[in-house]
Amino acid sequence: MGLTGLEIYKHLPKTNCKDCGLPTCLAFAMALASGKGSLDSCPHVTEETKSALDDASAPPIKLVKAGVGDHVVELGEETEIFRHDKRFFHPTGVAVLISDHDDVAAKVEAFEQLEFHRVGMHYVTDMVAVRCDSGEAGKFKAAVETVAGKTKKAIILVAEDPAAMEAGLSAVAGRNPLIYAATAANYEKMVALAKANSCPLAVKGTSLDATAELVEKIVALDYRELVLDSGARETSKVLADLTQFRRLAVRKKFRPFGYPAIAFTSKEDPREEIVQAGAYLSKYADIVVLKADARQQLLPLLAWRQNLYTDPQKPIAVEAKLYDIGDANENSPLYVTTNFSLTYFIVESEVESSRIPSRILAVDTGGISVLTAYADNKFSAETIAAAIKKSGAEDKVNHRKLVLPGYVAVLKGALEEESGWEVIVGPREASGITKFSKENFA
Repeated sequence: MGLTGLEIYKHLPKTNCKDCGLPTCLAFAMALASGKGSLDSCPHVTEETKSALDDASAPPIKLVKAGVGDHVVELGEETEIFRHDKRFFHPTGVAVLISDHDDVAAKVEAFEQLEFHRVGMHYVTDMVAVRCDSGEAGKFKAAVETVAGKTKKAIILVAEDPAAMEAGLSAVAGRNPLIYAATAANYEKMVALAKANSCPLAVKGTSLDATAELVEKIVALDYRELVLDSGARETSKVLADLTQFRRLAVRKKFRPFGYPAIAFTSKEDPREEIVQAGAYLSKYADIVVLKADARQQLLPLLAWRQNLYTDPQKPIAVEAKLYDIGDANENSPLYVTTNFSLTYFIVESEVESSRIPSRILAVDTGGISVLTAYADNKFSAETIAAAIKKSGAEDKVNHRKLVLPGYVAVLKGALEEESGWEVIVGPREASGITKFSKENFA
């Protein structure tokens, strides 16, 4: 259990210097106690104080990393139960399962193709889990070698036999794979392997109590790079256990549960499996391992993850600037819209569909849509005119004409006066852009 704010306060300098960014040392102590501050923010604490407060100043859920280089997957270090309280920081790792009974080479080659570009976002699967179903250390090692040779992404080694795990680890030395799993029967040998290879280790219990007990035994062996699995596989039980992991770690500072969590799907139907994975991703798995590996199956899951791990207090926006669509030149049409990402990419798609090279000026409205920004006076004659000048459109467009969204046609006169440009009122809906452009610019 972590220290209270008053207990932490007793160890602080009590100078109220504000160097930590908070008005008083007591406020800083309260932030530490709630897991929403870092002791490193105070430049005046001594090493003795750091040692005394190490447990209290640690995040409620430890940061654990798997993989190397550009493909490191960061897990944990979350501080909230509800996303709207602040935000979630480290997106759930999505791992595709490959058995050593499978055509491993074909499976991992297909896995490498699971990347998507959609509405300006890049979606990708992060990890591949290799499972020893054969029970043969040599076959498992060969499967791991094949996977390691064809992908640089993070790897999870799934084998409860220490001999098979040791063989698999020898094939990925230096790749920092996640070892799955230490159980009550094998944990001493698994901890030894994790220590020898400096790898994170998954802890698999048979219940919440058994998991906590096993974690304490492993921590007593001086190893803390851990990932938790309660052992449940039925959907409602997994959700209940994942929720208890998060609640007890964040609210109660229960250290045995202060680690990232992993969940395995159990549904055979791919559609049901994706729904199950989405539930685990939402509450509160740090890694989800699933069998589904088709693009059409994984895209909805990855899109949901992208949405869940954005800042709920900050609209998703594109950079406010002038965009060229196609082989645009000084005579190409110029469309004006806001920098709300959904609005921009819908407009961009319709402009592309017209097959007429054009330009789009995304005006900085703080990432909100046309009508909302107009109502808030962020999409006005003044802001659009200022955006024209800032974007350099005056030097890139010869005809001095711009297309204004039809919903804000009322701005036409004021914008012409403010900017000196001719304003053409476009369609009210983006779906009308293709027809409009062909009628006016073809």
